[in-house]
Amino acid sequence: MIVRIVKMHFKPDAVAQFEALFASHKESIRAQEGCSLLELYQDKDDSCSFYTYSYWENEEALNKYRNSELFSKVWPATKVLFDQKPAANSFHKVHSLL
Repeated sequence: MIVRIVKMHFKPDAVAQFEALFASHKESIRAQEGCSLLELYQDKDDSCSFYTYSYWENEEALNKYRNSELFSKVWPATKVLFDQKPAANSFHKVHSLL
């Protein structure tokens, strides 16, 4: 399993636009083959800072999404709203206690 965390910081006047964009595509992203979880977090101290947190079956599934038509629509629309460079990291889950 791949855990993908993407940190994004938006222009203050673009936050509502990003939230609407995410809301309109979240179901389609989550429905991508190999995606088993999709969450969005907003920093409690910086309302312009968001993180997506997603689980992917494997690197192949993540790359398939990143090369999909959906990603080619969502990512460019998201990128123009940034005021800082995003940071994306992939992890292998080692432990989880629920």
